[in-house]
Amino acid sequence: MGRYSVPLASLFADFAAVASDRRVLDVGCGPGALTAELVRRLGPAAVAAVDPSASFVAAARERHPGVSVQRAAAEKLPFGDRAFDAALAQLVVHFMAEPVEGLREMARVTRNPGIVAACVWDHAGGQGPLSLFWEAARELDPGVQDESQLAGAREGHLAQLFRAAGLHEVQETALSVRVEHPSFDDWWEPFTLGVGLPGSYIAGLDATRQARLRELCREMLPPAPFTVTALAWAARAASLPRKPHGVDQ
Repeated sequence: MGRYSVPLASLFADFAAVASDRRVLDVGCGPGALTAELVRRLGPAAVAAVDPSASFVAAARERHPGVSVQRAAAEKLPFGDRAFDAALAQLVVHFMAEPVEGLREMARVTRNPGIVAACVWDHAGGQGPLSLFWEAARELDPGVQDESQLAGAREGHLAQLFRAAGLHEVQETALSVRVEHPSFDDWWEPFTLGVGLPGSYIAGLDATRQARLRELCREMLPPAPFTVTALAWAARAASLPRKPHGVDQ
């Protein structure tokens, strides 16, 4: 997913109004796509990052020396109140065990005035980078569990989660990236690495069904080289908390 998350990071940082003389937290940094963009804009001393995965923490530390990277979940950030000017979560909210609590924690560690921002691929609307894969998987297996029901993956739901977390002045937008693939194999091979829900799904198929899924994907894609356009929903808000409201997660 790095091929899509790297160009998304620049658009997301623009939307979150990341500017110089700010200290920013990258929540759920993964291997560091957004971290790299924040370092480019602010310098390593102004960036901190957390992720619950030890391997991702190690990778982010290696790639971004000078950045403070800690192992922690979004729902329990290891920082004091109002430690940052902004807290950003790129492609993370849908993985949070408790999305509203994670957003509340992001607001807690953000100064007032400050910015809390998040983005999630449009898994529910069929415009995410994995949408064609899941379309083919549903043709093979109509009962497959895809990512369309995850938090923030449909239009308007991120903003709803933000409001439930007590955030205000919530704004939502769509961010779109385009990635060119020189060949079908360039597009397909990352799905075979066992990473994420698509990787787990492929790993559970026998060789015959794996081959059939591969051919279904090939049939749905245009001849190579081809470009995939992927859309993510993004929301931002002021950090001042309000009384939470109910929301479906």
